Amino acid sequence: MIKTAHIRNFCIIAHIDHGKSTLADRLLQLTQSIDDRSFRDQVLDDMDLERERGITIKSHPITMHYKAASGETYELNLIDTPGHVDFTYEVSRSMAACEGALLVVDAAQGVEAQTVANTYLAVERGLDIIPVINKVDLPNADVALVKKQLEDIFAIDASEAIEISAKTGQGVDAVLEAVIERIPAPKTDGEQAPTRALVFDSVYDGYRGVITYVRIVDGSLGQGDKVSFLASGTDTQIKDLGTFGLELLSAEKLGPGQVGYLIGTIKTPAEIRIGDTITQSGNSGLEPLPGFKDVRPMVFSGLYPVDGADYEKFRDSLERLALNDSSLVFHPESSIALGFGFRCGFLGLLHLEITQERL
Repeated sequence: MIKTAHIRNFCIIAHIDHGKSTLADRLLQLTQSIDDRSFRDQVLDDMDLERERGITIKSHPITMHYKAASGETYELNLIDTPGHVDFTYEVSRSMAACEGALLVVDAAQGVEAQTVANTYLAVERGLDIIPVINKVDLPNADVALVKKQLEDIFAIDASEAIEISAKTGQGVDAVLEAVIERIPAPKTDGEQAPTRALVFDSVYDGYRGVITYVRIVDGSLGQGDKVSFLASGTDTQIKDLGTFGLELLSAEKLGPGQVGYLIGTIKTPAEIRIGDTITQSGNSGLEPLPGFKDVRPMVFSGLYPVDGADYEKFRDSLERLALNDSSLVFHPESSIALGFGFRCGFLGLLHLEITQERL
């Protein structure tokens, strides 16, 4: 385990297509978290749909180790977030696991709507914000205008903005140094305090069951520990836990401030609640960590299987997708013409379209 003072947890927020995934690629290369043979553009966007559309749909955590100019080695936990307004819930959950955010703005396009929305989310969460002006190598880049917008819209001191080109790698090393200097280490009551870990995401694996993504706030979790989920009342024993590389990297223990995953004996997606608190079994009287606001769907649509015999399979698929996308809401409904299906709620039309394609 690494000292808490040497951990930095941060996310990247930006409008869609402002170079967020490209910056993440450069950070991975600079910290040597990926070798040249495994590298491809948008390396954290592992869904075919994300690569095809050039957008981030799911937040992707990854752990990097970086030797700073001071000679100390730091553990940097980056949670790459979506840029489109329909996936704001992904962004808000990622922020709950972070102490700081890189605010990336395109030097040619300036501050745009989603940049504003996500920055206000970060301010509400109390995150330290580092402004980064990207694409300064473009001939139509207007850095002075972007700096003025940062000051006028967010009241951010523009002299602190880091000018980079994520595509060429210019200035990206300054971003890593700024993360270490300007983002605080996680606040914690230490390893001896009763364990509290925040569930900020989860995915379903057909072979291993539910993989829960956690941020350890206090205490620690180790292989074989018996743990309880406070909100759902579910108990399980940890079969595997560790940190995020491009693959899951198993570890003996996760300590305060670290971001990682755990796999127990849970096979049913409905047993996990995003925003729940995990603790050691027997600590049921603990104060749970603040969770997340429930999101309200904006667009509703009826989804039905083409063949009525596939209804059960369709319901299972929706349940698994809802585990991976907590902003999806669905209830059974029936239609005389279409048979049995579900009334689904989405955050927007792109969210509806992406959900259909993922199903």
